[in-house]
Amino acid sequence: MMSQNKKLSIAFYWHMHQPVYQLSPEGDYLMPWVRLHAVKDYLDMITMVDNFKSIKLNINLVPVLLDAFIDYGEKGLHDLHSRLTVTPVENLSDDDKEFILNNFFDANYQTMILPYKEYDRLYQKRQTLSETDTDAFTDEEYSDLMALFNLVWFDPVYKNEYIELRKLFKKKKGYTLEDREKIIEIQRDIIRKIIPTYRKYVEEKKIEVTTSPYYHPIVPIMLDINSIKVGNKENLPTDLKMADDAKTQITSAIQRIENLIGVKPKGIWPSEHCVNEKELDLFKELGFEWTISDEGILANSINFEFVRNFKGYVEEPYHLVKSYEYKNGLKMIFRDSIISNLIGFEYPNFDAELAATDLYDRIKVLQSKLLSSPDDNHILTIAMDGENCWENYQQDGITFLKKLYGLIDEDDSLETVLISDYIEHEKYHKPLPKIAAGSWINRNFKLWIDEPIKNLAWKYLKNVRDDFSKYVQENPHNPNIEFAKRELFICEGSDWFWWYGEPNDSGRDNIFDYLFREHLKNIYIYLGQEPPEYLDIPLLSAITKPSRYPKCEIQPELNGQDNKDDTSWLNAGCIEIPDGPVLKESKFFNRICFGYDKDNLYLRFYINNYLRDNPEVYNRPHQMYLYTRNANKKHSLSAIRLINKTENILPVVKEKFHNEIQMTVSDGELKFIRIIKSMPHSLWGIQNSKDIFAVYDKVLDVKIPFKILDIGHGETLELMFVTAKFGISDVFIPNEMLLSVKRD
Repeated sequence: MMSQNKKLSIAFYWHMHQPVYQLSPEGDYLMPWVRLHAVKDYLDMITMVDNFKSIKLNINLVPVLLDAFIDYGEKGLHDLHSRLTVTPVENLSDDDKEFILNNFFDANYQTMILPYKEYDRLYQKRQTLSETDTDAFTDEEYSDLMALFNLVWFDPVYKNEYIELRKLFKKKKGYTLEDREKIIEIQRDIIRKIIPTYRKYVEEKKIEVTTSPYYHPIVPIMLDINSIKVGNKENLPTDLKMADDAKTQITSAIQRIENLIGVKPKGIWPSEHCVNEKELDLFKELGFEWTISDEGILANSINFEFVRNFKGYVEEPYHLVKSYEYKNGLKMIFRDSIISNLIGFEYPNFDAELAATDLYDRIKVLQSKLLSSPDDNHILTIAMDGENCWENYQQDGITFLKKLYGLIDEDDSLETVLISDYIEHEKYHKPLPKIAAGSWINRNFKLWIDEPIKNLAWKYLKNVRDDFSKYVQENPHNPNIEFAKRELFICEGSDWFWWYGEPNDSGRDNIFDYLFREHLKNIYIYLGQEPPEYLDIPLLSAITKPSRYPKCEIQPELNGQDNKDDTSWLNAGCIEIPDGPVLKESKFFNRICFGYDKDNLYLRFYINNYLRDNPEVYNRPHQMYLYTRNANKKHSLSAIRLINKTENILPVVKEKFHNEIQMTVSDGELKFIRIIKSMPHSLWGIQNSKDIFAVYDKVLDVKIPFKILDIGHGETLELMFVTAKFGISDVFIPNEMLLSVKRD
């Protein structure tokens, strides 16, 4: 394919990472995600380049992930799921069976459950059970469920590579213990191939491997917590004293990659693309030639906003497709964040080949805007998580990636590059006198700090680290110090703080909380000391209240206006809705206030003003659901009917309610508000909604009489909110507990 465009280099940069899911170095993993992603992503993502004449990829490997490959492949360690999978069904306890029923459907329904008739049948059967009834499933069904769960996580490419696997897929049901053991052994065989294959492809110059700090910590926070701008300092330590830890995590990562992959990494992927000046100086000191961050960080650093039209096309891409030289000599590139968001969140919803063609067209549009560039060389960086989005695609993303790579491979005006090669051959790197501190999310660090539970996690970590440092000073020759230090470094990883508090929820936050505290306890145990009692208390229960409960009864003005002089809502309870993990437009409402008088429940929904300036998004249908129940009456409760957005099941999703109130706003108008009542046998029925009053303009005001919610005097109303899109749940507010209001 010939083109008159200037040649554009493309750096595909895939980030591979999982946290530590073990309680001890030789123990079972509590979650299966390393093993399952290993047979779905880590190997075939790079061997795919063999289908093309010139496609090259950049892969970031977090060392702790490589350790896990060795645990599974060479040491033969298990996770809870794999150990149950190879257990004879007759030896399963009731607790084992309950675990299987609650955890062996953790897969994308559309792409991984629905295509398999028996797996879907088992899923539908499980959904009909209001409680976990282990006797409702036969031994044969438990065996099939365990087999199918493990099978659907295999990338389709392995059906051609393993005859036994192809036969197991064709079997469809009636799986035996021998079948299940074979499935796990094939998984281990694939895992054993990962590190040698990476080493081979690096030698062949098909891929470049970089690294991150060993356990994926947020280095800028560790280097200088006082430099991090925060609004909420509750529980936050004033000084972490972890700069030496950050340096050690990086140097040990370099050594691990060099040992296992055979080369010293020239580039480093900062955890979560978090950067600041002290971190870049540390990278340079440790010998790295280049690093990467997000376009938002670049925009703040050079005081240039990358304006995009309503389709997401950047109007002036020049600054985004250049490499930079920071003032200390470290080179930098910055990723196009819209492209990574499209791949991660939007393209899975469309035909794979059409999505790939759309991305190729976007690349060509960007390239066409470089004709007036004064430079000959430009690099478009497509950098993102390389493991967590593909299960949302048909064929695990194979069709999408092959189409995209093929279009680029056949275009003579495009090339894929190894980043170090590009930087080495590029004679001019734009000067970068300063770097703005922040991450890939909202250009700040708020996903890991500046929130009560996150801050408390840092306080726990600081307290334990102080105890560790004191012990080492007094007992420097204890041989267990290195084991304790490993536990400390594990606790410094980003994932604990990511899942604590708002807005993220893994559906397994309790497990992450347990793991974090157990690793902190392990530090004391290795040193022969008794862990402090506070480490026995889950952080999730340490701070449980929503932003603010109502202080007293209110008599609010219900006019749909947000009048600053209006004090009638001052005593209401209010819950802030955090930004979604990617874009501001991920939420329609910023805040919900709620209050009551003797007869009514009052609600006010504040609209995200960002959307008012973006009519295309603002005018789309936006759905809000209010679920309520009478805490004093436990009969005739029905389950939530919304489709869950991911395989992660939040605690509140399992609750049942008496009332569902639906509200839809579209085209700047309140389209309807209605109440649906629970009926026997977990059914729902539409009721007369005439007594509900609602008005929408600048805000949405709602008044709901207690009588239609069946809340009598002295009784307690429990409630929660769910935002949704076309019946698919988006955000649960709150997500760990229900709100409550007692009627006087």
